[in-house]
Amino acid sequence: MFSVGFSELLLILVIAYVFVGPEDLPKVARWLGRAVKRIRLLVRELRTETGIDEVIEETKTLRRDIDEAVKDNDITRNIREVHGELSGLGQDVTRSISEAKADTFRTSSQEGHKQ
Repeated sequence: MFSVGFSELLLILVIAYVFVGPEDLPKVARWLGRAVKRIRLLVRELRTETGIDEVIEETKTLRRDIDEAVKDNDITRNIREVHGELSGLGQDVTRSISEAKADTFRTSSQEGHKQ
């Protein structure tokens, strides 16, 4: 969840010492420890009852599957292949148009000579 470092713990103890006093500090610390333990148990039970743990595990599994699928299927490679095919197709179309223009020009100039 969250982590408390040494300096934060020390600051909390100093504040508790000032507000609670040295006599009641052990009682408050015990009560706080028990409360944290109860809260953790309640959270664990709630997660189990609601099935959140299962959803989290399923999400992690799905994420791993997606990562593996992406690694197996290199999208950039596929895009390059399609780009190459389309470039070749574009060149073929350009060549065909040029040939059609040349044929049209030849045909019209031959008809002009016949007249």
